[in-house]
Amino acid sequence: MIDLCVKLYKSFTGAALVLSLCAASAVAVEAPVNDYPTSIRADYVFACMQVNGQTRESLNKCSCSIDIVASLMPFNDYEEVETILSVRQKGGEATDMFFSYAPLREKVNVLRRAQVESELRCF
Repeated sequence: MIDLCVKLYKSFTGAALVLSLCAASAVAVEAPVNDYPTSIRADYVFACMQVNGQTRESLNKCSCSIDIVASLMPFNDYEEVETILSVRQKGGEATDMFFSYAPLREKVNVLRRAQVESELRCF
């Protein structure tokens, strides 16, 4: 892609247009497809650091961990699982479905597997 941009730049008189189009396409290629909002990443890192210590090393490991989770699981799925886990913490008969319904359990298991993978890679 960069080679094509350089060739166009050298042969085209509207160089500014070529540069801006190439820059825009390079940014679009590098941006993650399933990017998580910054606040969600920060919440994950803060919670991870509570468990693993408030050190610079744990910050690096926890940041790595959410990056791995984000690469393995689309944000919409992550958000659903976080909601399921939040409801589970409330307790009571009304939350039984969130423990026993197989499709919801599988969604939680997908997040758990992503977290295990992130621990293997980052910790």
